[in-house]
Amino acid sequence: MTVTALPIPMFGETVTVLRPGPPVRDVYGNDVDGPDVEHPVHGCTVAPGSSGAGAGPGGEILGDRDTVTVHLVIYAPPTADVRPTDRLRVRGLTYTVHGPVELYRSPLTGTTAGTQITARRVTG
Repeated sequence: MTVTALPIPMFGETVTVLRPGPPVRDVYGNDVDGPDVEHPVHGCTVAPGSSGAGAGPGGEILGDRDTVTVHLVIYAPPTADVRPTDRLRVRGLTYTVHGPVELYRSPLTGTTAGTQITARRVTG
């Protein structure tokens, strides 16, 4: 399949993809993920998604602690190398990719417009 893409803009934010490296053996002889391999994705737009604290949307109370879940929606160039199993560093904070990485195409022109990624960060 040929991907017709718009030019990568000279603006936007850089998001760093953190992908587990090749497996290594731990002290017990088990295979574990190796050190992260990082690569940047330039020209991204980062938009807030849903978030919540306490027992409201995006949050829950576990014993005596509150859990806060924050979602971001990241619009990246169509050639972005991001997988559902990756983690992302956005503005210095680490998020997990939440759900599929969606490539979307304009219904009017057939041009591949970009990639949409939902990222999630849980604290508490």
